[in-house]
Amino acid sequence: MATDTEKISQLKSAVANLNQISESEKTGFVNLVSRYLSGEAQQVEWSKIQTPTDEVVVPYDTLESTPEEPEETKMLLDKLVVLKLNGGLGTTMGCTGPKSVIEVRNGLTFLDLIVIQIESLNKKYGCSVPLLLMNSFNTHDDTQKIIEKYSNSNIEIHTFNQSQYPRLVADDFVPLPSKGHTDKDGWYPPGHGDVFPSLKNSGKLDALLSQGKEYVFVANSDNLGAVVDLKILNHLIRNKNEYCMEVTPKTLADVKGGTLISYEGKVQLLEIAQVPDQHVNEFKSIEKFKIFNTNNLWVNLKAIKRLVEADALKMEIIPNPKEVDGVKVLQLETAAGAAIKFFDHAIGINVPRSRFLPVKASSDLLLVQSDLYTVVDGFVIRNPARTNPANPSIELGPEFKKVANFLSRFKSIPSIIELDSLKVAGDVWFGANITLKGKVSIVVKSGVKLEIPEGVVLENKEINGPEDL
Repeated sequence: MATDTEKISQLKSAVANLNQISESEKTGFVNLVSRYLSGEAQQVEWSKIQTPTDEVVVPYDTLESTPEEPEETKMLLDKLVVLKLNGGLGTTMGCTGPKSVIEVRNGLTFLDLIVIQIESLNKKYGCSVPLLLMNSFNTHDDTQKIIEKYSNSNIEIHTFNQSQYPRLVADDFVPLPSKGHTDKDGWYPPGHGDVFPSLKNSGKLDALLSQGKEYVFVANSDNLGAVVDLKILNHLIRNKNEYCMEVTPKTLADVKGGTLISYEGKVQLLEIAQVPDQHVNEFKSIEKFKIFNTNNLWVNLKAIKRLVEADALKMEIIPNPKEVDGVKVLQLETAAGAAIKFFDHAIGINVPRSRFLPVKASSDLLLVQSDLYTVVDGFVIRNPARTNPANPSIELGPEFKKVANFLSRFKSIPSIIELDSLKVAGDVWFGANITLKGKVSIVVKSGVKLEIPEGVVLENKEINGPEDL
């Protein structure tokens, strides 16, 4: 077996010949692999973990209200940049192209809603908040075409690419493209932790600093709740917090999400992968670890510049094993949330659940397209008629997985304001104007087609065939 030193020197010479990527990408990649091989301690010492205090994870209700004067609000907003992570494809939802162009509601895509929100802010306060999209090589070309439709809007849109790294053959640590895999399968984008070096390497960071921008609000493009919040921005500027992670109380659906802990005097993210096996159940408990990371992050731009230039952002490495044409490969990734421990005066803010509304599957689309929400100025707002703060739990079978199939199986989206849970499995079709309440389960055997007639109200029902309707 080759030693790690031999592996790295082989890797360096192989990477040097990969002309598809830039010098900064080559260096970044080799550094990442070296760090991985040196096996920096990933696990935490369980006994050192402390629950963060309210000084470190600030309750949202304790934030000061924002200035009354529109002038002061404009000054705040002129320091802000909004950045959406736009590297993901819509493949899991059966769509081609960037996930951000899936239609969410009223024919509007994720990207449309984001642009409308920032436009209305810019118009209301006479400010100029720019939108940055961090694409991956998978989404770049499509996104460039798509954003042309916003060219007449009052919003500056910048795009840049996150790094493109070669997948590693697991056996011998040789880059896959060096073995003739020159198509897209040979490469991967190394996770959103890459947002910081990529901002710098693309030249966008220096350009924004020269325009007087101070903070970037980073969020996933599929989180409909991640809207600009003046109270948070105001708090960070006043308290000189270089980094802020929005966290929100865990529900049973979020048990795997990363949480914030105090560790050796620093606030840091604890992910399930870092938890020793014997403590995994404790990690998932809602009693001890009450909050989780929404991946809405607010970060000071000067601090990013300082830390990237010092090469100080050494986040935990997440090894992600994959298979390409029968070859076992490894892609090494990092997460932006894990960077919290490198910034000064970093805090969490415990925000309302409404700031976390991700659309990961068609079951989430059902929620967002229903009467549970409305859209005002691009903002997705929850219907106050629902008194339960939690959303209904929705489980749709594989027949509903692709967006096109999901849409064809509902003549119109049912009313779900009083729904607690819905489970659908099998060949089920919904008529128009159906109302679902309480716990509803519709499970039909394979080979049975079930059409639910229009206008029916199903309350606390278990349905296995037409005879149960």
